[in-house]
Amino acid sequence: MIFVIDASVAMKWFLRFRPDEADVPQALALLDQAACGLIQVAQPPHFYAEMGAVLARTNPDMAQANLRDLWELDLGITDTPEIYATALTLAARMRHHLFDTLYHAVALHTPGAVLITADRRYFAKAFPEGHIRLLSEWILAE
Repeated sequence: MIFVIDASVAMKWFLRFRPDEADVPQALALLDQAACGLIQVAQPPHFYAEMGAVLARTNPDMAQANLRDLWELDLGITDTPEIYATALTLAARMRHHLFDTLYHAVALHTPGAVLITADRRYFAKAFPEGHIRLLSEWILAE
């Protein structure tokens, strides 16, 4: 299976020591499996920019180092006109931010892929489209 890991999940890798951060074991398991090459990851083109923006806001002293760590993972970036077209359609239909729908569009256009998100608001809107799972429902052994 191929995973698309949105920023709501990836940020848990860096915020794991916050006492109110939920589903950290699942997020860390995805990170470990991706780092070891046990799972394939496909990401939308804005992934590093979005992560950098959030890292700069949440932990500016470590943002540069954290972003370098992400780059070293060498996550696969998927960037096609069809992904943008699908993301725009989803954003308009669901009245949701394009950055979130870009993750989902990558999952929809990548055979065997599923988007893993911790964003319950987006999940509730997007579930009928398929290829999406909540991090809290993802089983560590998958």
